[in-house]
Amino acid sequence: MKYPWIDEYLLKKTAVTKDFKEEWGWYRFQIGGKLFAAVCLDEAGAPYYITLKLEPMEGDFYRSQYPDILPGYYMNKVHWNSVRADGAVPDAVLQDLLDRSYQLVLASFSKKKQAALLSGEITHD
Repeated sequence: MKYPWIDEYLLKKTAVTKDFKEEWGWYRFQIGGKLFAAVCLDEAGAPYYITLKLEPMEGDFYRSQYPDILPGYYMNKVHWNSVRADGAVPDAVLQDLLDRSYQLVLASFSKKKQAALLSGEITHD
């Protein structure tokens, strides 16, 4: 995978948890029990997509700019986008997309739960 820094980058974010969904072959990154990013593996166990959530217009924009950003693999194609793990999306762009996904999902919680997550009081339901 071209982006070996993803685990470390995402796990440094407040309240992020990581698990492996064996049935899907996905490493899932969640905040408060909600998915915001995943590293999807192929049958050989190699990463082939990084899937993340964006506002629909943002997703459309990034897909138009980078051929290695596609509608979400096995996800709602309006909100979810997949980046080829061996693609040509610059690291800084992918980091920005991951940050946007994290913030989008965090913002979906009530202000009280956001504060609890960000303070470390809770990590998930």
